[in-house]
Amino acid sequence: YLPLPGAVADPWKLMLLDATFRAAQQMGHLIHYLRLSHHLIVLNYLICTFDLYQLESVSSEDIKVTDAVFDGVEVRVFEPPARGDESLKRGVVYIHGGGWALASARTSLYINLCRIMADSLKAVVVSIEYRLIPQARFPEQYLDALRATKHFLQPDVLAEYSVDPSRIAISGDSAGGNLAAAVCQQLSKEEDLTIRPKLQALIYPVLQAFDFNTPSYQQNRNMPVLPRHVMINYWLYYFNGNHELAHALLINNHTALDVGQALSFRGRLNWTSLLPPSFKKDYKPVVQTTGTAEIIQKMPALLDVRAVPLLADNETLQLQPKTYVLTCENDVLRDDGAMYAKRLENAGVDVTLDHFHNCFHGCMIFTLWPTDFSAAFQTRSSYIKWLDENL
Repeated sequence: YLPLPGAVADPWKLMLLDATFRAAQQMGHLIHYLRLSHHLIVLNYLICTFDLYQLESVSSEDIKVTDAVFDGVEVRVFEPPARGDESLKRGVVYIHGGGWALASARTSLYINLCRIMADSLKAVVVSIEYRLIPQARFPEQYLDALRATKHFLQPDVLAEYSVDPSRIAISGDSAGGNLAAAVCQQLSKEEDLTIRPKLQALIYPVLQAFDFNTPSYQQNRNMPVLPRHVMINYWLYYFNGNHELAHALLINNHTALDVGQALSFRGRLNWTSLLPPSFKKDYKPVVQTTGTAEIIQKMPALLDVRAVPLLADNETLQLQPKTYVLTCENDVLRDDGAMYAKRLENAGVDVTLDHFHNCFHGCMIFTLWPTDFSAAFQTRSSYIKWLDENL
């Protein structure tokens, strides 16, 4: 599958990136077939091993970088130098993407992003190194992110890092955006919590597994670097589900009209009313009359709001902080973010939906040669600008 001419910025670079990623996937599947290791472990090993830059964790003149453990969860902390005119700094909890299975807070792509955030915002950035598939499955990634965030929000920990308790954001991209949204929802409901995030910033987040035929899933079903079948597989890995169910999920058999468990959630994900006409275009909903109720019974997490934050009730959404959602046109997850932004707006939350017409899923982290996309600089600049103005 190739992107249409003009559909994305830097299309030839995207084709190169996609071809490289697919080659690494094939190598991982071969090793998996030989029963030497799980293919996701191999793929992540290749990603980390052939990281071209391997930016070290040592401190620089501008940013101090240290590793720590927050309530049993590894984190990497980026601290800007103290300024004479300001005693307390802003704080950002960042959760990396990768389908709950890939990447790391220690890869150059995320080290570079967090260093730039810490420097540009003069903020302490805590990058969470949550456990990955296959060693961990839902809800372990969510619980890691929640524990580390709650630890950071303790008054004595914030004081240790000279962070202003009233100026903290939680953020993440893709699967990290999923975890950030879920953690933020949980924090908003904990009555004994004295410090809560001021903001949440979600970068092309994955927020639902209810409908794999939203307009963006249909439009971008074969788009690099996250085609629809790959996103469905990530969900199955996350829930430790049987991959023979992939086709049933693809055609929405798990949320058919006769699947009683799904009925109460249907109104919360009605894209015909939540998306703007420019997103809906001429696409039609795919709603099966008769489906496969056993899928929900085997994987109840498909309707667990800790895994699918878009299905949260309005009472929970009303408690969310000021929110930024970044979406890309050439991304199966575009409508996840747009629907969440609209539901938050309907619940009375101050929301900014920042949509990029020529960008693709995952683009923001690719700022280093040879995968230095113009889309990355566009999205990163807009994201950091919003944080700077609102945090």
